Amino acid sequence: MRRSPKKLLPVAGLLLAASAPVPVTVEDALAGTAGRWQGELQYRDYQSDSWQGLPVTIQIGVQPDHVTILRTASYDDGPQTGIVTITTATLFDATANEARYAILRRGRAIDSGAATIERFAPGADAAHWTLTTIEHRMDGTDRAQVRETTVRDGDRMVTTKTVNPDADGTDQWLPRNRTVLKRVAS
Repeated sequence: MRRSPKKLLPVAGLLLAASAPVPVTVEDALAGTAGRWQGELQYRDYQSDSWQGLPVTIQIGVQPDHVTILRTASYDDGPQTGIVTITTATLFDATANEARYAILRRGRAIDSGAATIERFAPGADAAHWTLTTIEHRMDGTDRAQVRETTVRDGDRMVTTKTVNPDADGTDQWLPRNRTVLKRVAS
């Protein structure tokens, strides 16, 4: 029995629609980060020009609004300092295209600000994407443009911080630090 191509078109359309990827939003991407992650907090050693790392554990909690993230990072900074805990509350506002944050760490003033969402590149699903934020702020004792790029690839997530110091008068981005994480629990 021969079928008419006109009768097959609706079926082909349904199959294509069913296999098309669902658009991933910033909210979907962030909701997918909830859970426990382990890996390294790495920093650039400029003298040896190599990455040095400290083991880190990060717990990420996504709040019911799906745009507020509570992130607690813990790492051992050696015998004099001991365990360092950094808690960050971030509110992602896609309408304003920014991420507002507050960072709490023992012995330091609260650090807060707002970074512009420079780029969000969704992948095939909520576990594959790239998010880049940028802001002008203090970096140590100097003002700089600070860019953070997070790449999520399934159960792996890497955030790289680069800086472009104001004082040097160039447009050169320098690597500052990164976290290289693997999900260990949802």
